[in-house]
Amino acid sequence: TIYARFHGKIVEYAKTFIYGKHVDITSLIESMEENISQFPGVQLNFSQPIQNAFDELLSGIKTELAIKVYGEDLETLRDKATEIKNRIDRVEGLVDLSVEQSFGQPQFQIKINRFACSRYGVNVAELLEKIEIAVGGKAIDQVFLNTRRFDINLRYKKKFRNDPDSLRDLIIRGGDGELLRLSQLAEVKHVTGPIQINREKNMRRWIIQANIRGRDLGSVVSDIKKIIKEQIKFPPGYFVEIGGQFENQERAMAKLKLIVPISIALILLLLYMTFGSLPNAFLIILNIPLALIGGIFGLYLFGEYLSVPASIGFIALFGIAVQNGVVLVSYINRLIRDGMDMDDAVIRGGVTRLRPVLMTALTTVLGLIPLLLSKGIGAEVQRPLAVVVVNGLISSTFLTLILIPVLYKWFGIRKEV
Repeated sequence: TIYARFHGKIVEYAKTFIYGKHVDITSLIESMEENISQFPGVQLNFSQPIQNAFDELLSGIKTELAIKVYGEDLETLRDKATEIKNRIDRVEGLVDLSVEQSFGQPQFQIKINRFACSRYGVNVAELLEKIEIAVGGKAIDQVFLNTRRFDINLRYKKKFRNDPDSLRDLIIRGGDGELLRLSQLAEVKHVTGPIQINREKNMRRWIIQANIRGRDLGSVVSDIKKIIKEQIKFPPGYFVEIGGQFENQERAMAKLKLIVPISIALILLLLYMTFGSLPNAFLIILNIPLALIGGIFGLYLFGEYLSVPASIGFIALFGIAVQNGVVLVSYINRLIRDGMDMDDAVIRGGVTRLRPVLMTALTTVLGLIPLLLSKGIGAEVQRPLAVVVVNGLISSTFLTLILIPVLYKWFGIRKEV
C-alpha cells in the first residue's frame, strides 16, 4: 500500500533531481508524513544517513533530540515518558515526537511461591533450573563426529513450551519423592512485557525522541525543560536528562567560551610582537567586533540560528578580518616610516590597499556563495557557516576601509622627527 501510494511521488522527485531542477525536500517530508502517519504503531523519523549515524553515536538514538528518563521500575518509566511526550507535544518546532517502543513483547511470567516450595521440600534453585530446561533448553550431552562436536539439547516441544497450561503441568519431584505439578509451586501467567531493558549510568532508562524543524535547538530545549519542571512530578530516584545534538552543542559551546577568548588574546599577542605597538594591535583587533556585527545581522536576515557551525564560522571570520586589518595598517606604518605625513599616509594607504583588501574578501565570499545558497541535504550545516562568514566579511571590509584610517591618528605610530 505504501509503495503504491508513494511510487509516483518518488519517481517525480527522482526525475526533477536528475534533470537538475530544485527538489523541495520539505514538501516531500510533509507528503510522506501525512500519508504514513495514519498507519497505527508507525514512528516517523525524517533524517539522512550521515546525520542519522551521527545522532546514534551521540545518544544511541537516531534523532536530534533525546529526552532520557532514568529510574528503576519499568512501568513507572514508561508512564512518565508517555506523560512527558503528551505534555511537550505542542512545543513549537518539535517534530517526529515519539516514545521509545521497548514494550509489547508477549511473555510467560512464572512467579515462584516460596512458601509452597518450603512446605513440599522443593529447592527453588533446582525448580528454576528445571523450568529453564523445559522452556529455554539445556545441553545435556555431546555427540562427536570425527573432529566435529555437537551438543544434545533437551527442552519441551514448541507446542508445549508455548502453552501456559502445559507449563503448569510440568512435573516436579518433591522433597519426599512425591510428584507435584508446577501450578502447585508457582503462578504461571501470560503477560505483555518489555522487548528490551535499556540501561545507562547503571540505571534503567526510557527515551522520548524527536527532531527539530523551523526553530533553533536551544529554544526548543528551554521550553521542554520548563514544561518538565513545572508539570511533571517524579517519584524519588527518578530524573530526566536531555541528550542528542543538544548535549553535543552544549559541550561545544562550553569549549568555545574558553577557546574564543584565548584565540583573541593570542592574536593580540602576535600582533603586538609583529608591530611592537600595543595601540596598533588594538586597532587591528577592532576588526573583530566589526565582523561580529555583520555575522549576527546575517544570521537574523537569513533566519538561521547560533549553532556550532555558525560559531566555527565566526572563528574563521575573525581570522580573515584581522588579516585585512594587518594588510592596511602595516602599509600605512611603512609609509610613515618612509617619511610621509600621517594624513597623506592614511589616505594613500587606504587607496592603495583597497584592491588587496577587496580581493581577500571577494575570493572568500565567492567561494562560499554555493554553500550560502544550498538547500539540499547537509545545508543545515553548510549555510550557517557561510552566512556568518559572507555577511561578516561584507561589514568588516566596509568598516575596515572607513574606520581604521579614521582611527589611525589615535592608535597609529608617529612620524619620527
